[in-house]
Amino acid sequence: MAEIVGLTCTQCKRRNYTTTVNKKKQQKKLELKKYCKWCNASVLHKESK
Repeated sequence: MAEIVGLTCTQCKRRNYTTTVNKKKQQKKLELKKYCKWCNASVLHKESK
């Protein structure tokens, strides 16, 4: 079952993206390097509720 999660910027702490994650297959929190329009850079984004 896929669950909708938000991705939060590690620098400015704003929630920029949403994605789906299969909780049965993925045990760790999702971490992706994505563009943040407030930081004006590609920054690490971590999974949040």
